[in-house]
Amino acid sequence: MNQPIPVPSPEARNLLVSKRIHVATTPERAFRVFTEKVGTWWPLVSHHIGKADPATAVMEPFAGGRWFERGVDGSECLWGHVLAWEPPTRLVLSWEISCQWAYDPSLQTEVEVRFVRDGDGTRVELEHRLLERYGDRAEEMARTLGGEGGWGGILQSFARTAEAAG
Repeated sequence: MNQPIPVPSPEARNLLVSKRIHVATTPERAFRVFTEKVGTWWPLVSHHIGKADPATAVMEPFAGGRWFERGVDGSECLWGHVLAWEPPTRLVLSWEISCQWAYDPSLQTEVEVRFVRDGDGTRVELEHRLLERYGDRAEEMARTLGGEGGWGGILQSFARTAEAAG
């Protein structure tokens, strides 16, 4: 049953999380690691929502594709969908995860990731927007997603993996 999207309070409008990180690799390699090897850098031990123990994370390489976790038992738990696929410069994903850390297709926020050549490497810019859709919990979710246990730590894990890839 679809529930209506909650109306945000005025102070919760236009909430977003914005993170940047420099990665010592090319935009092409950074994009490839971010998308094709998400299961190697996403902290699945602590950041999974499926019922089964997680085995990997997958991002299908096309607009309309899914991104999801696969459990050790072969089950799949969706996280969202690929909205824009523009290698090697830009990726937009829907984040369909509720405040209760469960898949909810009626709740869609967006994660945009840009890969910008920057000197000897790549500046990775991440913006998680439309957080006002969490309604009265929007500010709480912005703090959680913006903290070190959220996108800050996740991007650090990505950077280490991308740089080790060569």
